[in-house]
Amino acid sequence: MRRFMMSLRAASAGIAYALRTQRHVRIHLTAALLVSAAGIWLKLDTIEWALLLVLFALVIALEIVNTAIELTIDRIGLERHPLAKAAKDTAAGAVLVAVIFAIGIGVLLLGPPMWHQLFDR
Repeated sequence: MRRFMMSLRAASAGIAYALRTQRHVRIHLTAALLVSAAGIWLKLDTIEWALLLVLFALVIALEIVNTAIELTIDRIGLERHPLAKAAKDTAAGAVLVAVIFAIGIGVLLLGPPMWHQLFDR
């Protein structure tokens, strides 16, 4: 149990570091909160909430992994190297792919009920 608690503290410290230092993590968290407010207003069902929560977790987790990759590469050396650039770019690309699909799914989930709330009165 002691090792588990130490691991939990280390993971929490990593999340706190990302929130403190990474603007994009804070942007994604803010977007998740805004989408959650819209979901409450639109009375989404359980499956829709589950999908949104998975997407929030995926995007924020990938952003944290992207941060870890960037920090590791910067620790190894600050000189420019094509492989270092490729590693950073592909990690950022993974975040972008997740964000694009999350936006698409968000539009599919929130768009129709929002349309009805705003225009079908």
